[in-house]
Amino acid sequence: MLRFATELIAWVATPWALADRSWLLAALSVVVLIGLPTVLATPGDKAKVIVAVPGWGTVLLVLLQLAAAVVSSWVAWPVWAAVLTSLLAAATLVTERPRRRRLLSHGGAAPGAPPGAAPE
Repeated sequence: MLRFATELIAWVATPWALADRSWLLAALSVVVLIGLPTVLATPGDKAKVIVAVPGWGTVLLVLLQLAAAVVSSWVAWPVWAAVLTSLLAAATLVTERPRRRRLLSHGGAAPGAPPGAAPE
């Protein structure tokens, strides 16, 4: 739930922050922040995988979303909203530790699970 909330903030704040500079960059940010995690996934972490990537790839995509949320909120929004976003991203980093550990140690799948198996 925390990760989704932070991703949602990234999807809104990033194009907002980039819109003054370039509408093309704003549109491209939406494609990257929503499109890449939709297409790229680690087998065992998502039920349906379009393009398989190793666990570290999924971890990098999550970190990209968190960084985009924090940086963009500081650029586009009032300080109180940026502070709340930063706290949410920090909480997400903490709550995502088990998933991150699993993705980095077993390629995303549960230990002993066949490729493409659902996560624990």
